[in-house]
Amino acid sequence: MLITYPFPSVYETHNGDLVNVASDLLQGMKIYSDQTGYIIGQLALSEGINPHKAINSSPHELDYRLLVQSGLLLASSLSDEPIVLTSGFPFSTYNMNRQAAIDYITGTHRIEYAPSTFGGSTRQFRSVAVAKTEIIPEIFGCVKATRNAEEFREKPFFMVSLGYGTFEACLSNKSGIVQRTMISAQGIRYAVDDCMKELSKSYYLGLRTEHQFDVAFQSGSTMLNRKRIDITEIRKIALKRYFRNVIASAIRNLWTDEDFGKTDTLVIAGGGALYTDLMDCFDEEYGDTLNIRVLDDPLTAASRGYCIHSVEVTGDQNSVAVGLDIGNANTVVTIYSDFAP
Repeated sequence: MLITYPFPSVYETHNGDLVNVASDLLQGMKIYSDQTGYIIGQLALSEGINPHKAINSSPHELDYRLLVQSGLLLASSLSDEPIVLTSGFPFSTYNMNRQAAIDYITGTHRIEYAPSTFGGSTRQFRSVAVAKTEIIPEIFGCVKATRNAEEFREKPFFMVSLGYGTFEACLSNKSGIVQRTMISAQGIRYAVDDCMKELSKSYYLGLRTEHQFDVAFQSGSTMLNRKRIDITEIRKIALKRYFRNVIASAIRNLWTDEDFGKTDTLVIAGGGALYTDLMDCFDEEYGDTLNIRVLDDPLTAASRGYCIHSVEVTGDQNSVAVGLDIGNANTVVTIYSDFAP
């Protein structure tokens, strides 16, 4: 059984008391590190002033470690059994971060958090044991999630992952990924920044961070000077420009006619798959050649693929298989366990 917990990949320092401001742990995560309190995820967006995260952060950075601890805290809420965890990085940063991530995640974490945000006591500690850590390229996780579906189990396909920080793509066949076809380029952030620049020509955007504006970018509207401004048309233009300048350009430069001759399917995952305007661009550019498919629940695809990988390497029934996708916009925890509802 799989259960997923997605939350925004943002945090902010907060040393004040927060009592009964959330319904549960997922909505009310507050973790302490070196005697400093940090509100994380949805709580940071609702109670914070400057919620943020570095783009493509490394295991040595605070935001990465806070998000790992948040994921472990959520995973351990279902079972006290040791965890087998798989996570990943974009292909461009995978090699430089892999060992450092394994070293940090593996072992026992004593996590201090504040259950008071959702009706509990002021502070508590929870020990979470990670028995084994696997780090794989993010696009591998998306491929695993895709091949878990019966219709994609045997056939070759192009895999596209549209993340906030990184756009990744490759050709996958039954024997594995064709590494020559690997693409790792700028993600949806390119379009979000473009939209902010265009909107700032007519409005004062205040001191909001790009992560706060990303929420408005997703919804298609934002409040400026106490007025709700529709940004769907500006967003559409920004997404089309992003597709033309980044996605189509990268594919044109790397994928050959021989590659297109090996498959008739292109599968799309990642948060960017939720934008209809961007999916229309794929249809217009590749629809005559390829069958364009958006993976079910595309936002959680990498995390689900990571979890499937954890199941494959577990080898011990007295453990909980977990996939942890630390994205630049959202972090997703996926758990495979008999304890999952």
